[in-house]
Amino acid sequence: MSVIQYNENLAIISRYEAIKIFYLSLLRGIWILCKQLVLMVLRSSKFECNNIDNPPSCLVDNTLGQHSYMKIKGRGIKLHYIEAGDKSKPIVLLLHGFPDCWIGWYNQIPILSEHFRVIALDLKGFGDSDKPLSRRSYKPEILLDELTIFISSLGVTRCAIVGHDLGALLGWYLVHLNPNLVSKFVSISCIHPNIYWNEIPKNATFNNNWIQLCQLPIIPELDALKNDLVLIDQCYKHLKEQSNGEKYIEAYKYTFSRKEDWTGPLNYYRNLPFYRLEGENLLRIDVRCLLINGKTDESVPLETIVKSTEYVEKYYLKIIEDAGHYPHQENPEMVNKALVEFLSDTPIFRLKKEINPNPGILSKMMGSVSNSLKYGSNMISTVKNDPNVVMASLLSKNLYFRSKSS
Repeated sequence: MSVIQYNENLAIISRYEAIKIFYLSLLRGIWILCKQLVLMVLRSSKFECNNIDNPPSCLVDNTLGQHSYMKIKGRGIKLHYIEAGDKSKPIVLLLHGFPDCWIGWYNQIPILSEHFRVIALDLKGFGDSDKPLSRRSYKPEILLDELTIFISSLGVTRCAIVGHDLGALLGWYLVHLNPNLVSKFVSISCIHPNIYWNEIPKNATFNNNWIQLCQLPIIPELDALKNDLVLIDQCYKHLKEQSNGEKYIEAYKYTFSRKEDWTGPLNYYRNLPFYRLEGENLLRIDVRCLLINGKTDESVPLETIVKSTEYVEKYYLKIIEDAGHYPHQENPEMVNKALVEFLSDTPIFRLKKEINPNPGILSKMMGSVSNSLKYGSNMISTVKNDPNVVMASLLSKNLYFRSKSS
């Protein structure tokens, strides 16, 4: 599909909603500036970070794979990616989230490359990929067109896509608008784009207030740099508990140490909230999907994951214990096992019934999806009729939902 074809299949939100976002962004920007000025006067905060002159070795060596670059034909963009595994095997394309880069998949690349040809991409604007500053360069139809060209330039007509957060959001668009390009889709910590922007919890790091702030120029970039990139520390606090986590935090701080390192990534959020899928594109996805979510993810409530299954014909749901928004880093063994089994078609998916330990969660989940749960193209009527059938218990275990048709 071309830029024009992608554009024709995307819907822009109403003018009222757009004006509302811009109006609130202005108020939010004024508030941030006033607060920051007060903090600067008190010398407790500053719009800067410590310079990191040299990249950490984990970003530049070939331990995880071969560093490569690809010029996107006719688009004037060069993308950086890491490649590992046998080139004769099926491709698995890894799309990272925000704020992240290819290094976020450091636990997955070695395992997946034993079974597949793994491509871990730096999305446009991130890492060592080109970073155009223009907001327009990150409109979804342009991003999707460039990803399509990138995949075809790898010498294949389709591949499996594994995305986390922002990368998964782009994956959702691709499986809806260009399903022939995607053999399988794995969404980690990300819900369907038509639900995403209306279901962001207030306590999420990147909540609606932050989305509104992003619409302003310069201020969000400066805010991200404040206090020596405290935002990176907040996002990756789980890495501080891991033996080798500090080196990856250092890698992230190097990657996002300049104002221009933030402009491209923020431009995604200056565009994507204004777009939705509608019409024929809302027909349920026929591509097989695996939805992975951390049990304690404050940014993606479990009921929104269930809502997302309304758009999917053949899906599996995997809840990761002891994990929040970064399950592939917090519990990599469990995520890797799920990825390999799903991508390799290992027949291990199952559905169980257990006693409900928490009726409150059951009521909440059922209320979010009209008192029932879509199970592929059928309804799990027992969940609706039997209060002892456990939605909450299912979500607390390492279980899968699977459509009958798969």
